[in-house]
Amino acid sequence: MKVPQRRQQRIGASFFAVALILAFAAAGQAQDPREVQMPAPPPLRVMPRFDRDQINTGKDAKDRLRITIELADAHLLRAEELANQNKHEAGLIELGLYMALIDDAMRYLGGMKSDSNRVRDLYKRLELNLRAQWFRLAAIRRVSPAEYAGQIKAAEEFARSARTDALDSFYGHTVLREAAKDPSEDKRAKDSTAGAPKRP
Repeated sequence: MKVPQRRQQRIGASFFAVALILAFAAAGQAQDPREVQMPAPPPLRVMPRFDRDQINTGKDAKDRLRITIELADAHLLRAEELANQNKHEAGLIELGLYMALIDDAMRYLGGMKSDSNRVRDLYKRLELNLRAQWFRLAAIRRVSPAEYAGQIKAAEEFARSARTDALDSFYGHTVLREAAKDPSEDKRAKDSTAGAPKRP
């Protein structure tokens, strides 16, 4: 049984239309730049043995803090370089090493007698460095893709929090807080002025 020629043309045109639609759909999927990016995992705050050995060579607390700040600064500088080279995963590793060093410095200073001038000077030195480093972390975040920016923002918050703790420890024993007043004293003072004769 022969299929009429007109029907054959319609079937052929239908197959052609379906093939054309599939081709356009495949091309459209290939050009869709909106892929879902998973956020980067948080960096591990682990101090390498080399850094630990370097810190332990410090003769005293001042020397130990100086070495810690220098090592932290070196890791932050490396993170900046890697961010500018678009090596963001390696940059996050360096940020983890940086945060581990700052954690160690805060724990070490926290274990010292905090009301001495020497310890307050160490806290002040750490705070000044953290202030400068916070701006550098913000610059790294600005040049990083969105999937890494969240972890860099967390490192910024970490540096800000450590700086606040250092400031609190520095000023904690030098600022006098006003003692809370007893409400009964205020009432007695008010009563005594109420009974006094008014001056003309």
